[in-house]
Order: sequence, then C-alpha cells, then structure tokens
Amino acid sequence: MIKILSFITGLTLMTNLQATSPPLQQQTQFAIINANIRTFNQDQPTAQAMLCQADTIKIIGTNADVLQHVDSQTVKIDAHGRLVLPGFIDSHVHFLEGGHRLASVQLRNAKTPEEFIARIYEYAQTLEPGAWITGGDWDHENWDGTLPNRSWIDSVTADNPVWINRLDGHMALANSTALALAGITKQSADIEGGTIVRDVSGKPTGILKDNAMSLIDPFVPQPTDPQQLRALQAAMDYVASCGVTSVHHFGTWDELDIFEQARNKHMLRTRLYAGVPLQTYARLQQKISRAGNGDVWLRIGCLKGFVDGSLGSHTAAMLEPYTDAPQDSGLLVESPDSLFKRIDMADQAGLQVIVHAIGDRANRTLLDIYERVLHQNGARDRRFRIEHAQHIHPDDYPRFQKYGVIASMQPYHLIDDGRWAEKVIGHERCRYSYAYRTLLDIGARLVFGSDWYVAPPTPLDGIYAAVTRRTLDNRHPGGWIPEQKISVEEAIRAYTIDAAYASFEENIKGSLVPGKLADFVMLDRDLFRTPPEAIRDARILLTVVGGTIVYQDAKSE
Repeated sequence: MIKILSFITGLTLMTNLQATSPPLQQQTQFAIINANIRTFNQDQPTAQAMLCQADTIKIIGTNADVLQHVDSQTVKIDAHGRLVLPGFIDSHVHFLEGGHRLASVQLRNAKTPEEFIARIYEYAQTLEPGAWITGGDWDHENWDGTLPNRSWIDSVTADNPVWINRLDGHMALANSTALALAGITKQSADIEGGTIVRDVSGKPTGILKDNAMSLIDPFVPQPTDPQQLRALQAAMDYVASCGVTSVHHFGTWDELDIFEQARNKHMLRTRLYAGVPLQTYARLQQKISRAGNGDVWLRIGCLKGFVDGSLGSHTAAMLEPYTDAPQDSGLLVESPDSLFKRIDMADQAGLQVIVHAIGDRANRTLLDIYERVLHQNGARDRRFRIEHAQHIHPDDYPRFQKYGVIASMQPYHLIDDGRWAEKVIGHERCRYSYAYRTLLDIGARLVFGSDWYVAPPTPLDGIYAAVTRRTLDNRHPGGWIPEQKISVEEAIRAYTIDAAYASFEENIKGSLVPGKLADFVMLDRDLFRTPPEAIRDARILLTVVGGTIVYQDAKSE
C-alpha cells in the first residue's frame, strides 16, 4: 500500500475529473521518500527521495536530503521501495480521436466475420436512426485476411450510415447507406494516392484506402465543441492511468482550438505537443510569430506529413512488390516533388517537420528529401522525425544518424504486425523491420509512442514489446526477429528523456532533475528486475503531473 502521510489543503486525488473543473490549488511541497528512483539523469542515475515545490522538482537525493526540508504542510508519500520513473511521454497519438474511440463500437479483437457483424449489430441497436457508426478499429488479420464487405453489414445497419476504420487508420469500410450519401458508385473514378476497392463487376465493396477515404470523411458529422472537450477529458483520464504525462498529438487546427479552450479553462492534466498538417506551414508560422509557441501545458511548432499508407492495407510504399500480391508495391500519397516543396518551406520557416513513412521505399524517399533540405538550407537544430520507420532497407540505416533524423516508432505495432507481416513481405524484409537494436547501435535517436487510437497508449506494453518482441499470438516466445531486442533501460529512455528531446523539451521534462517539471510515475514493481515476459503485468500506482496527483490506483489507496 502507498501511504500518504499528510495532505495540504486543496490537494485532490483526481481519477474522474470534470470538464468544468476549476484551476487546482498548487501545493507548496510534495515529497516522495523510501523510493527506488531512476532519474534518467546521467549525473545522478538513482535516488531514494524527491522533493517537489509547486510544479517543479527541488531536490533529488537521500531521505535525509529531503526530510530536512519537509514540514507539517508537505504532502509526503512513502513509496516502500517501489520504482519511480519520469512520467512517460507518448510520442505519437491522435488524442481526441482516441477519446472518442473509448465510446465507439469495439472491433479490434473481433476474431471472426460473424463476431464483427454481431458487434456492429449490437452497437447499432443503441443508436437513433440516422446516427453514424464510426471508429471500430477492426483487423481482418484476426480471421483469414479477407477484407470486410458492405454486404456483411447492410442488413444489420439499415437505419445508420457506417464508416468504420481498420485499426491502422489507412482503410475503412462503408455500408451502402454511407456510400450512397457520398455518391460513390460503380462509375466513381479512382483517386490518386488512394484506392476504391471493387468487386469483380466493378462495384465498390465499401472498402476505401488512404486518399480515397476523403470521399466519405466530409459527410461524417463533426463533433461539437462540448463533445470534443468530453473526449479530451476521457483521453486524459485514460492515459493518466497508463502513466502517461505528456503526448505528441498529430491532428487538425480544429483540434488545436479545442486544446487551447481546455488550457484556458484550466482543464489540461496531460501536457500536449500539438502538430498540424504539413501543408499549413504558413499558418503555423504566422500563429507562432503572433502569439508564441505555447507554455508547459500546450506547445506548438511541428507539422505532420505523409509519404505512404500502411503495411496491413498494402499501401505502404515498398521497393519490391508484396510477397502475397506480386503486382502491388504500395503507393505514395503525395509525389516526392510536392512533398519536398512543403518540407523545404516549413524548414525555412524554422518549424519542426514530422513525416509518416512505413515502407522501405517511403523511408528512402523521405530520407532523400531530408538530405536535400539539409544541404539546401544549412545547419540548424531542426530534429527531423520519421514517424513509424517500420521497414527500412539496410543501406538506409546509417542515414538516420548521419542526418540526425529521429526514428519515432511504436513498439506495440511490432508485436501486432509480427503475427502476419512475413506473409505480406517475406522473412528477409522482416529481418530489417522495427530495427530498434540496429538504430541504437549506429547512434540514431529512437523515441517511442503508441499511435493511439491505432494501438493502446500503454507504455508498459510498449516496453514489453521492445524488450521481448513476443507477438500477440504468442507464436514467437523467444521474440520475433529477436536480434532487434533492446534493454529495459533503452526502452524507457525512448519513452522519457529521448521523447522529450523529440519535442525540444528535454530541458524541462523527461528526467528527474532539480529545476525540471514534477512529472513522474510510481509502479508496483521494479521493471529492471522483473522477468521481461512479466513487464506488461506491472501496474501504474501513481501518476503525478506538475506536482499534482492525476491518477492513483484504487488498490494502492
């Protein structure tokens, strides 16, 4: 049991925050004693106690170092030797969408087409006629790999348009009602950078991939601001229970507006580094010039672009054709020339460029563009990022270190995709997939996230995945491509200090150092001494953001 020895007036244990919650009273002092603290500060790697003043760490050291500064008004927590780490930073989320997904139809673990259909039917019964069914996060690899078809669900969704996405977000299924509302028929033309999947007669099956998804997206009603704020609250509560104190969000300007509303209402309990679309670089530059790039709760300054789609949708751009589809090598969602122009202009504006690339051809294309921009615009601390960087040709590994490109990766994807990836691209190419060990060994910067809503925002699952590489189907007990395993310390670094570096925030977060923000988590066991296969069974007992408890495990009270 975690024993909280005393409380000051105004401290609240918050596990169910309300959207209208007032600003919290900042406590004077907060102390953790008898802890096993891993600071991720190379000058003082471990400590026994920590004292926080307001939202900042004041002292890291022994119990004696801290207790001499404690008085009757200090909040004191006896950790009883438990592990304390810097707050986890999830370097890739779609935060509001994740919040909405918590209440959508749940299809991620549907194991058969029959279960898929039944869940949609049951969910449809809870809705008013005309209400859209969205979300879902289905995975056709859970059954025999057959893509779902509108004919599967038309009879059980007669009163509701359906637009449900595969878990990777790069293709989605529409029922006939949704197709009709969007005017998509047999005569509809294909769209560049996307695919309308058709049956043998040429009729749309309901599956649309990548850019083709834009044919339906505009017809889906947008959530109201109150609905968005509720989704934000749900997202913050959820990630706090996972030990996440900061996220890097990639989304829209409308979502940024919601975050700003929340900050102005003192709602934020998760720190946000918010990205907007790459093509809006001029608007972002103007906003920063006018109002700055934010504060410790909400920062801006990055732009998100795309090169390709996903492996599971066969839209990841590969140098060679897919093993199971020899006529197909994926697609580029934007031409290299167009992408170069956008990245070049954003870089000239002094903004951070962050681009999605999954296939080996996509990663090479993006590295070529980054190299060209570096040579053209000269040296500066730009911290280019490649999001996902899943499949990299061996010749391209050294370029990450050479150009200072950050590999922003999601370990849960590897234990998910590892169930079926060899069927899609063969064993040889899989040997160069999710290459954590190789990237670290060549001196590249590796940071971790989840891609939530695509995968759960659970760093403990991510650490487990990176350390064991055991796939979700348990068919690789020794690890899938085990030579790419990394250590527990390396995995945690990717969720803490290196993740902070990826958003230019390593001076204020990511390690437990006097003067930095008091963001930390307490776990029920020492991950460094836990058998690797048991890491995902660990529990978050306490999550603290800015010296305030935002989550406490009910079993620890």
